[in-house]
Amino acid sequence: MKNIAIIGAGGFGREVKMLIDQINAQSKEYNLLGYYADGVEPDTLINGYPILGPIKDLNKVTTELSVVAAIGLPSLKKELLSIIDNSLISYATLIHPNVIIGSDDVTIGQGSIICAGCIITVNIKIGEHVIFNLGCTVGHDTVIEDYCSFMPSVNVSGDVNIGECVYVGTGAKIINKLEIGENTIIGAGSVVHKSLPANCTAVGIPAKAVKFHD
Repeated sequence: MKNIAIIGAGGFGREVKMLIDQINAQSKEYNLLGYYADGVEPDTLINGYPILGPIKDLNKVTTELSVVAAIGLPSLKKELLSIIDNSLISYATLIHPNVIIGSDDVTIGQGSIICAGCIITVNIKIGEHVIFNLGCTVGHDTVIEDYCSFMPSVNVSGDVNIGECVYVGTGAKIINKLEIGENTIIGAGSVVHKSLPANCTAVGIPAKAVKFHD
């Protein structure tokens, strides 16, 4: 089994611990050592596993270790991962055993997390460190760039291109043949029926950009 640690010890960190438990129940793949998280005292137990130190301590690790970032906010996830420069660290890709993934031309980047109940069909490219929370679907010919996060029950239709660091809130729907610009935030429950520019927050049915940010 590979040694693994979770970056982040909040609610999603604990859910990723559950995901690792369920992967191991199917096939013993990982030996969970604990969590790396800022702002929590080392040795604090989180659902039975210790805080191993702040995230920067991953640069002090002296043996090979797989990690996965359980951080929902894309910009924060990208920032925290950028401080790790230890060649002994690798990034695990975690996929729940009941996820349905098409056999035709689907690629999933390192460090990505795909939770229970997701369906990913065919001819789809998913970048690195992407999160699909519970019950998401992704249609054909969709491209999703690095660090994006999709909360529970998001539906992405076919032929959608989603830029880096996009966050999509719970239950949002993105219809087919659209472009979503990088760093854009889509509010929970929104229905996106037109392409959205980069660096905006869009909400509503239909979703409209309500503000722009850096």
